[in-house]
Amino acid sequence: MNAADDKTIVKDYFNSTGFDRWRRIYCGGEVNKVQLDIRNGHQQTVETVLNWLQDDNLAGMSICDAGCGVGSLSIPLAQAGARVYASDISEKMVGEAQDRAVAELANTDNLTFTVQDLEHLSGKYHTVICLDVLIHYPQDQAAEMISHLCSLAESRLLLSFAPKTPALSLLKKIGSFFPGPSKATRAYLHKEADVVKILNSQGLTIQRQAMTRTRFYFSRILEAVRT
Repeated sequence: MNAADDKTIVKDYFNSTGFDRWRRIYCGGEVNKVQLDIRNGHQQTVETVLNWLQDDNLAGMSICDAGCGVGSLSIPLAQAGARVYASDISEKMVGEAQDRAVAELANTDNLTFTVQDLEHLSGKYHTVICLDVLIHYPQDQAAEMISHLCSLAESRLLLSFAPKTPALSLLKKIGSFFPGPSKATRAYLHKEADVVKILNSQGLTIQRQAMTRTRFYFSRILEAVRT
């Protein structure tokens, strides 16, 4: 499958059945035990990033939230005073994020949402963040996307991804034997060493790292800074 096919599948999924499923997970709707576990895991990842950023004065800081979903990170960042430029490949996800922002924020002037894929993001931002997006893309595409995100970051890039380890690879293989209607996109794991190598090649070094691990959610979080 080529890059265009993968991207089309992801876009179509998150504009149809995937949108309803993930809106329930991210926005507090009724979910099953597995989805609740994923919700809690994703929120832990978001909170880790927010805790890291609290060390800085976010007022006026330009931040790109690439793959913003329903705005779980963008909204609190804007609330803290950052100038947030948030994007997602899914028009429905962006629409949900905009509705949530209007409902939760007194002023949305410092928060911009757009429908856009990672490859076509442009501009320069103090901080670029991309959480739980790389799982939809194989290593060769992920490498291009990480390099592109690095080119947008003036100071740092924060990434999260499902790490490729023997244990998680086995779990993924077992899970593939039980396909369901919600499994409409491929799930790609990435070796941390490969991700770090790409970041280093773009002039960034790892400053902080963390791991979110629940029963059904696994996410490695890296903060890479310019040296």
